[in-house]
Amino acid sequence: MNKRYNSRGVQPRRTALTVALAMGLGFTGFAYGQATTGSIFGTAPVGVGETVMVQGANGTNREVAVDSSGRYSVTVPVGRYTVTLRKDGQVLATQENVGVSPGGGTQVPFAAATAQNAQNLSAVQVVASALPAIDVTSVNSSTIITAADLAKLPVSRSAESIALLAPSTAKGSSYFPNAVAFGGSSVSENAYYVNGYTTGAPYKNIGGFQLPYGSIDQQETLTGGYDAKYGRSDGGVINQIGKRGTNEWHFGAQVAWEPRFLEASPRNTYYPHQTVPGPAGPTTYQLASPELQGTLDRYRNDNKQWETIYSAYVGGPLIKDKLFLFLAGETTKTHYNSVQTAVQGSVSSVDYNRDKHNKFYGKLDWNITDNNVLELTALKDNQTTGAGSTYNFDYNKLQATTFRTPNDVSKNNAAFYIGHFTSYITDNATLSVLYGKGEFENPTTYSNTSTLPMIAGSSNIPAAKLPAGGYVNPQTNRSWFSGNAKNGSHGLRVDFDYKLGDHDLAVGIDNMHYAAKNQGPSQYNPFDPSVNYFWSYRANGTVRKYSIGWATSMSTDQKAYYLQDTWQVSSNVLLKVGLRNDHFINYNDVGQAFVDEKNQWEPRIGASWDVNGDSSFKIYGNVGRYYLALPENAAERAANTSTYIYQIYNYTSVDATGQPQGLTSPDAGKLHSPDGEFGLPKDPEQVTARNLKAEYMDEFIAGFDKKLNENWTYGAKAMWRDLKTAIDDECSPGQIATKMAAMGLNSNDYSNSLYGAAYCRLINPGETNTMLIRANAGSGQSDKLVSMTQQDWGYTQGVKRKVGSLNLYLEHPFDGKWQARVDYTYTRGFGNTEGQVRSDFGQSDVSKTEDWDAWQLMDGQNGELFNVRKHQLRIRGAYQFTPEWLVSGTLLAQSGVPQECLGYYGPNGNEDPVGYGSNYHWCAGKRITPGFKHTPWTKEVNLGVHYTPAFADHKLGINLDVFNAFNQQKATQTDPTQDADVGFISATYGMPLYYQTPRTFRLTVT
Repeated sequence: MNKRYNSRGVQPRRTALTVALAMGLGFTGFAYGQATTGSIFGTAPVGVGETVMVQGANGTNREVAVDSSGRYSVTVPVGRYTVTLRKDGQVLATQENVGVSPGGGTQVPFAAATAQNAQNLSAVQVVASALPAIDVTSVNSSTIITAADLAKLPVSRSAESIALLAPSTAKGSSYFPNAVAFGGSSVSENAYYVNGYTTGAPYKNIGGFQLPYGSIDQQETLTGGYDAKYGRSDGGVINQIGKRGTNEWHFGAQVAWEPRFLEASPRNTYYPHQTVPGPAGPTTYQLASPELQGTLDRYRNDNKQWETIYSAYVGGPLIKDKLFLFLAGETTKTHYNSVQTAVQGSVSSVDYNRDKHNKFYGKLDWNITDNNVLELTALKDNQTTGAGSTYNFDYNKLQATTFRTPNDVSKNNAAFYIGHFTSYITDNATLSVLYGKGEFENPTTYSNTSTLPMIAGSSNIPAAKLPAGGYVNPQTNRSWFSGNAKNGSHGLRVDFDYKLGDHDLAVGIDNMHYAAKNQGPSQYNPFDPSVNYFWSYRANGTVRKYSIGWATSMSTDQKAYYLQDTWQVSSNVLLKVGLRNDHFINYNDVGQAFVDEKNQWEPRIGASWDVNGDSSFKIYGNVGRYYLALPENAAERAANTSTYIYQIYNYTSVDATGQPQGLTSPDAGKLHSPDGEFGLPKDPEQVTARNLKAEYMDEFIAGFDKKLNENWTYGAKAMWRDLKTAIDDECSPGQIATKMAAMGLNSNDYSNSLYGAAYCRLINPGETNTMLIRANAGSGQSDKLVSMTQQDWGYTQGVKRKVGSLNLYLEHPFDGKWQARVDYTYTRGFGNTEGQVRSDFGQSDVSKTEDWDAWQLMDGQNGELFNVRKHQLRIRGAYQFTPEWLVSGTLLAQSGVPQECLGYYGPNGNEDPVGYGSNYHWCAGKRITPGFKHTPWTKEVNLGVHYTPAFADHKLGINLDVFNAFNQQKATQTDPTQDADVGFISATYGMPLYYQTPRTFRLTVT
């Protein structure tokens, strides 16, 4: 059991914030995002020769003096410590098992600082008490889940699942597996860290690499409010701290098994019964495939999986008190079936897949001296996805038949190497230097060697044009990825902290470099490069021949410096004032910069008021600006060569492989490209606005935490987030030509620039953007800078994403018997921009979405935001019935996502003004804004039973976890596209695309 020992005398009423004033690096522990340290602070009797010693099993041994006002503060790595008050070497009081969390402060007051105590220190005695539950030094918004919590709670084994325990988070679209959205932002706007180094996926920044589950010491999920030391996120932060070796050797192993036979059957998907709308002007409507209504679209009952996870760890001293080692490994083997959608006129298929995921974590900690520490971390993550075979599937008998092809295999390998040196130069000065390197490989190996082109839209083929018995085409790829795709990163961070009176001053740099090779899809089939196309059948009776690809290389630099002052304004008010400057540069495939965003100033101000001076009631607030860099993917399609072309044909029949026959072209085989992507190189000076600014958001937070009694705390937090500037591409050269005409220029003299490779350009929507337009060779004209206002583009408003939330919570920390926390979050979000990606149809071209390509595409876009859940209720808890038996559970209940209706433009329902087909916010002649209806509420309950028998000294653990215990399988996303073609209603409009995961069981032996 936990004990608190305190000196006898008057209970302290000095302010906890006053005693939190840092000595040395005392406030470094209050940094957020990359924090790997925390702070221990408190009061002691005022007397000469008093010191406080902090000792950890990890060899940490720091001793600081108690100052003249009876205060002390010391910064240590995340972990658990024994804190001892001493005078002239004599132990006066001790507090054991003091936990330190990343970026947090733990108060350990020994007694009131009074003159009487100082004169009679021999009378000081030790008494038991509880540590304060509220961290009054923190002004951020974070949820910390420890290894002890993970051992109790039924949580899926990923950083994202842990993050979803925090309020103001939401699972992102299943188009982006395992991604999480924070505060209404898109899933690419987050930051991932392991032991202080950024581990976000560098290519698109969707997701990140993380520790083996059993080696997580703590995970901090930040939903806002971090200070100037950290940036490059306007979503949230997932910060993992790995375990480290101690002065005792420990080892263990675990097997976790999720059996297939205990998984509930996934729901089958059926084509919905469509309502045919009335005429829109001259346009009348009919069903594109009336025979499909109510029929089976996809047999999912057999789409189950079974998974086994093996893990082990060992940790201990190589040299006692000096050198420590911790090693952990984890292997996950997953087998799963995936029956594909029934394909009209063709034989469907079922994939039998085998995935393997290996993780390794190693850490060396060297206490060179008590004041100089070196940490070395190695992290490896190797994933193999999709190995196995594909068989034909008979939808009449609902069973697999003959072998079709081996599966294509994707790999995603990552390795990180991190060195972190910390020097406590004096009690007032601390230097921290961190250097890291990341290496990534994501090759694809193609076992499917078919040289046929892929067939899309087969449900639109008239039955009369199909061959007898249908067609067979094993090709599943419309584009191909390199077997030599690579990426890399290296970063340097230097922080220096110095205490000066009532101020703790910090200054530092934070630099990262990324470089990628052979990323993105290619249109060339590696087994027959001449097959650089696929066929797509249309509801209007035509077929299109598409060629799409843009495989390329790119790099980025992200540099920053900051200044931070943590100022003890008064005895119980703490003020944190910081300023950060970020500089982002994106380079194309030949090393030329096409984005260079300088002097992005980010003020951050936070305040905390310890109302009663005893850590029982805190009122806090935070105001900050947060800039977001463009990831490497921004170069694709925007700055490098890209191909997106198609030709339109009529056809008379379909052959045995699904390819059209009897082709005739209504426009003589003209090449179409909605955005001018004809495979030509791009001028880096033309593809972005000359005055382009980085995406940034302003955030405002106010809240309080208060003790209800000795066992409960409660509180509330209000948050407002306002996206001020975003980056996306416009594809409206005609609007620029109109502005040039108003300037007295002949746009024909600039046609190669306007309508050439730089057809789409990166801009700040809603801002005035200065565009470089080059004159045609031989025109006799000079290049021009054209200033395009919001009105010039035709937009009725600029970028808007506003999200407000209110979170209420009640918490009972674990007291050896039980723990519980309840959060209710009410959120409203509205605007015309989700962020860097689009979740409604899974567009992951970062900052190059269809939004803002033309004003017609934005007409009707202003509505609810995809990643906002209006209501969320979270409950988590655990109860220790006996030393051997514990039960636990979590609940996440939330309202649905806003739905959309996309179709052809205008009141007549038949316009396609910019060549984007049925992707406008109009349906049957009516403008439909996002959120006109919603998917249903989802309620997911996870339960756990844990048995640690006494006969094994409680070192053996047998756990049974049930996920989605009530097997709720509601739709989490539906198809938003109503129009298959002008006047034709798509058979899949409103049909569920994704569901909740069925009920599964996990048995774990530790």
